[in-house]
Amino acid sequence: MTDVKKYGSSSLRIAIVTESYAPLNTSAAVQLAELSVALRNQGHVPVVIVPTDPSPNTPAVQRVQIEGTTVFRLAMPFSKKQGYARRLAYETLMPFCMIRHWRKAIANTENLDGVVWYSPSIFHGIFTHYLKRRHKIRGYLILRDIFPDWAVDLGIMKQYNPAYWFFKAVEHIQYRTADVIGVQTPGNLPHIQKWARSGGRRVEVLHNWYKPKDTTHCSIDIRNSSLSERKIFIYAGNIGIAQNMKLFVELANRMQHRKDLGFVFVGRGTHFANIAAAAQNLDNVLCFDEINSDEIPGLYRQCHYGIVSLHPHHMTHNIPGKFISYMGHGLPVLAAVNQGNDLIDLITQYGVGLATDTTSVTKLEAMATELANSKETPLEWARRCTMLSQSLFRPNAAAEQIVSTFVQP
Repeated sequence: MTDVKKYGSSSLRIAIVTESYAPLNTSAAVQLAELSVALRNQGHVPVVIVPTDPSPNTPAVQRVQIEGTTVFRLAMPFSKKQGYARRLAYETLMPFCMIRHWRKAIANTENLDGVVWYSPSIFHGIFTHYLKRRHKIRGYLILRDIFPDWAVDLGIMKQYNPAYWFFKAVEHIQYRTADVIGVQTPGNLPHIQKWARSGGRRVEVLHNWYKPKDTTHCSIDIRNSSLSERKIFIYAGNIGIAQNMKLFVELANRMQHRKDLGFVFVGRGTHFANIAAAAQNLDNVLCFDEINSDEIPGLYRQCHYGIVSLHPHHMTHNIPGKFISYMGHGLPVLAAVNQGNDLIDLITQYGVGLATDTTSVTKLEAMATELANSKETPLEWARRCTMLSQSLFRPNAAAEQIVSTFVQP
């Protein structure tokens, strides 16, 4: 392994490489903005590096300040928003364009003491490999998406497809580049553990994190809607094949007789339009387009239960960011996840809702009914949810764990 800089506990300049960052509303963008704040609060200097779509009116390399953090936006040759083939071309070229921009415009003026990157995308491993060699630093991979294997699990891709083996090669580069890989649950350790067997690498659990906000404004006002005065099951986030939200549309259909309950789906994604169309004739469902992340606390204040939904064919473990946001705002959950997911034990252990690994609407209806009929008060639910949030999902704890990778004795 290449010799790296060694530090005590002094202030470190830490690069954060990511595909999305504030002011975007994705869970990755929000989490990494929170991580930047936590690093600054601990006396370090985060430097965010993010690829961006080209614009005729902006330079190829932009240096901006977002909430006190320096962000380098590196322009790509074209946008990735027009089909899978274009996205593949975009992501393949992305790390090489980022290397070129960094080498020409930034490398000689920026000293780095460590690099953190967030996956997805798996293609960031190539750029971070360059940063590690250029600055003689260590690297921490925040692994939140075991791709391309999950795509095979869900039937999106076949193992004999040449694209699969191309993605596997890129994935291997990413794992070999990392000195430490942080997975989100213990159940994912066996999938990655082989990468710790050589080269001094380490694989560990790095929990997702979330800092609850105090904002109250929300453009969605359930109290002045057809669901006013009902107990609300809320889902806010991405709606794609990985979420299997059609199960909860079926649940809402089964529970139309419960005039005291309602379902609200807020989000974006490849399946959002289909879900909204399937629910349009249900009098206990409202669907809304994605809202700004700053409005989420105001939305949750109008709701009673959070929905977590994961496709049953997932073979890896996942604790979605929305689950952590529910905990931070005191909402118990109704969860339908893949078999054996660590989330089931976590929800049961802390008593923060009900979870199942079946796709039975009958079972889900019984669980929703049990939650809605529970004699526990909102304050009792919120106390346990908040306890879990503060125990496992604090940004400061994540920052300290990551920084320990760069602090060498």
